[in-house]
Amino acid sequence: MTELGNRLKEARLAKGMSLDDLQTVTKIQKRYLTGIEEGNYSMMPGPFYVRAFIKQYAEAVDVEPEELFDQYKSEIPDPYKDDIPEKLSRVQSRKNISNNSGKVFDVLPKVLVAAFVIGGLFLIWYFWSLNANDEPEEHIAENKNQETTYEQSENLSKGNNDVEEQTDEEESLTEDPEETEEIEEPETPEMKQEVAVIETEGKETLYELKNTDQFQLKLVSTGETWVSIKNGKGYSFFQGMLVKGGTESQSVDLSKETEAVLIIGNSTNTEIYVNDQMLDYAVPPTDHVRQDITIRFTPADQ
Repeated sequence: MTELGNRLKEARLAKGMSLDDLQTVTKIQKRYLTGIEEGNYSMMPGPFYVRAFIKQYAEAVDVEPEELFDQYKSEIPDPYKDDIPEKLSRVQSRKNISNNSGKVFDVLPKVLVAAFVIGGLFLIWYFWSLNANDEPEEHIAENKNQETTYEQSENLSKGNNDVEEQTDEEESLTEDPEETEEIEEPETPEMKQEVAVIETEGKETLYELKNTDQFQLKLVSTGETWVSIKNGKGYSFFQGMLVKGGTESQSVDLSKETEAVLIIGNSTNTEIYVNDQMLDYAVPPTDHVRQDITIRFTPADQ
């Protein structure tokens, strides 16, 4: 048993809590709680979850987590080593892209030759159709005379229609002298919500939500992550694990709140939605796996 595990166990026993009681409070499996007390971190999903589980354990037994991290930092694994495989996979994907672009350049000459052949066939057909439609000049003159006669008769009929329409308008004005046209009021453009980044510092980001009366927050896990949702006064709406295939998401209505404070344990596996609009991380998850996010809400009617 490590010094850290021994201290947490003493704090648990001092509160009169069993491991089953602690499992109910923290939602962490009992075997992981036993692993923390015994210092057996290899049984946990990864270094990040070691820190997350220790933090949750400490808060449940009224021990300051940050003090533990500072005092026993040599015992606790570093969570940021998990970023290396992801960066290597990105390098491999770039190599695949370059190979695909080489294949495109191989096919391009064949496509250009086919386009040239099709263009030549189109020109041949075009000139052939022009020669086939040639007519004697006398026949063309005849057609012009017929078209002129038709246009004159058409103009006369249009003139008669214009006179009839003018008469109908005068009659309608005489019958309803007091009637006026209703002027349609211009429609008010619909407000579009705006989620803007105010400032970032390290793993912390401050956003501002405005131009809306609703604040519906939804966190979705694409793998496995630990999250916390509180308001500006510290009231907790949710705290625990989100796992794909299990409890994948958590939705909270914060329309009556002025501020939401989020702790995203694994930002690479967590999507944030504000009123169904996906929030972009201002700080890349590759730079900070854990991110502390604050969203200030200013309703549109204020």
